[in-house]
Amino acid sequence: MKIYTKTGDKGKTSLYSGARVAKNSATIECLGSVDEINASLGTAISLLPEEKVFHELRAELILIQHVLFDLGAAIATPRSANNEKKLKKTYFQDGAVEFLEQRMDWMTEQLPKLTHFILPGGHPAAATIHIARSVCRRAERGIIPLYEEKEIEEPVLIYLNRLSDYLFCAARWINHLAKKSETIWEPHKTTT
Repeated sequence: MKIYTKTGDKGKTSLYSGARVAKNSATIECLGSVDEINASLGTAISLLPEEKVFHELRAELILIQHVLFDLGAAIATPRSANNEKKLKKTYFQDGAVEFLEQRMDWMTEQLPKLTHFILPGGHPAAATIHIARSVCRRAERGIIPLYEEKEIEEPVLIYLNRLSDYLFCAARWINHLAKKSETIWEPHKTTT
């Protein structure tokens, strides 16, 4: 089977429903952002050290990659335009949110208390997670119109909001495990 279909050569693509939409539609923009999050997570995973202390986090990030595919399926299946079978198949479960909250709570208990804003950076895997976090915020902003139009369900919106928080904690956790110090933001710092 060929990877290319040529059906998108005129700026349109298909949703799971079969509907054709412009590649710059709100739905496709959101799907692109979710794909960027997933690719950034894949990069971060590849940058994680092999030491055993990182194994649990690596497994968590891979699990989140799988969940992001489920999230994408829900976004690619507008709730207003699909049959019941497709809606049921792509319904996004809110249990994924609870998992993120539990993991954030656990990491936060282990990490030094956050008293200042910190700059993204540190270990390359942590810096890459910060990129995923910022793309996640973009996806969240982009999905609001779809939510307001009732094209996606609330668990999708909640998951993106919680995922960006989780990614912030995960970046801090990587730096903690890698013994990389966090750089505190210094307001009004100049180069002179």
